[in-house]
Order: sequence, then C-alpha cells, then structure tokens
Amino acid sequence: MYEGACCFTGHRKLKKDKLSEVKEDLRKILEALIENGYTDFLAGGALGFDTVAASEVLDLKNKYPNIKLILVLPCCNQADGWRKKDVEVYENIKDRCDKVIYVSQNYESDCMRKRNYYLVDHSSTCVCYYTNPRSGTGMTVKYAKQKGLQIINLTKS
Repeated sequence: MYEGACCFTGHRKLKKDKLSEVKEDLRKILEALIENGYTDFLAGGALGFDTVAASEVLDLKNKYPNIKLILVLPCCNQADGWRKKDVEVYENIKDRCDKVIYVSQNYESDCMRKRNYYLVDHSSTCVCYYTNPRSGTGMTVKYAKQKGLQIINLTKS
C-alpha cells in the first residue's frame, strides 16, 4: 500500500445536473487529503469521472504545487475512436500531468483490468463515483476493499 497516494475510479457517464455538485465534493475531499499529506493522485484517463478528477487535481496544483497527477493508462491508443473534443481534453491532461504510465502498449482484452489493479495497488485511498456494482468501477471498488484501501464514494457524501 502506498501511503499518501490516492486513486480515482468512476463511471464514464455523469449526470449533467450533478456535475457541479460532484466537482465541489471532490475538491473538498482532495483538499482534505492534501492537508493530511497526500501528494500522489492516480487517474485512469477514461472519460467521465476520471477526467473530472484529473482536471481537479491539475487545478489544485496551482494552490498545492507539491502534488502530482499520475495517469495510469490501459494502452497507448486508449483515445482511438473518441470524439475530437474528448481527445483534446485527454491530450491536454496528458500534457499537464506529472507522469504517464501505460500498462500495455496496445489494447488487449484485460488492459482495463490491469490499469484498474495498478491504480489500486499503488494507492492507500480510492476516491470513487460508484453506483453500479456490475461495472468496471464496481469491480475496481471491490478490489480496493479487498486490498484494504480507504474508500470515499462521492455518491454517498
């Protein structure tokens, strides 16, 4: 377990009417974690919650220059097939993050699971936006619980 490291996992689709509330809650949690010594924040680079979390960490770097955003990506071509607007946001986050880790060079059937396990295996806290236990997010949260991580679910805060 990596003390001072927090990973994110969440659904790709967030309700637009909840987005500002999710961002506000996330910012409060991030600032509390930073005040308690967290410096490393790991995001999986997916659309939805991952993008929101990565963007919030990057914004907080202005106030807390010692924190790091580490992108843990499933493969080099993750954004293939995404809308142009989403690719631009993704590339901007990649350009501004502190480190990029690829768990596979090319897409493989289990590269998403490998990415999710890497996130958990290199963190002590998991901040999530989780409502569906039968999703990749659900499986990641289950794995994080098995590994003894502190779980902070924004859908319950």
